Amino acid sequence: MAFDRYAAICHPLQYTVIMRKEVCVGIAIGVWVAGMINSAVHTGLMLKLSFCNSNIINHFFCDIPPILSLSCSDTSLNETMTIVAVVIIGVSSFGLTLTSYCFILRAIFRIRSTEGKKKAFSTCSSHLTVVCFFFSAVTYTYIRPSSDYSLDKDKFVSLLYSVITPVINPLIYSLRNREVKEALKTITGRGRLLRRLQD
Repeated sequence: MAFDRYAAICHPLQYTVIMRKEVCVGIAIGVWVAGMINSAVHTGLMLKLSFCNSNIINHFFCDIPPILSLSCSDTSLNETMTIVAVVIIGVSSFGLTLTSYCFILRAIFRIRSTEGKKKAFSTCSSHLTVVCFFFSAVTYTYIRPSSDYSLDKDKFVSLLYSVITPVINPLIYSLRNREVKEALKTITGRGRLLRRLQD
């Protein structure tokens, strides 16, 4: 998304050349391969652990920190690899996203019309909001030390990045749509009218 926004705002006349089908497919395949390698490494390391007590994961889904808390063997290698994966995949992705937005902001400030600046900012701010929300939750979950592990906090934060972020994503993007804004005004107007009639 960040690269797509970068190409659209910084190089609008070359957008169709930059974001051609082969580039999009290459980016998607690269992300899938990185995700599969990351999953394979963590799965292989998990298979070497011993679990002697409970086998019930007190969590919403089977995630790395809750599984490591069930293990009775040394999990230091798993924790190290989790931090390495977050730094390589998470922090580098977030860094590349922020870098692209630095170029985007520079291009936006060069736009002369106020309407053009406003449109470009609204296009980018929604994506940047979701990205910051997602990466801050993921970084908190996987980089903090195991001594600071709290099951309740972990459940709440995992809800942020696994449920709330995907739910608010379409909402944030659709709020830029004029028809959706008008529908929301109509709905909230009807709600106010119903409250007045009930009083």
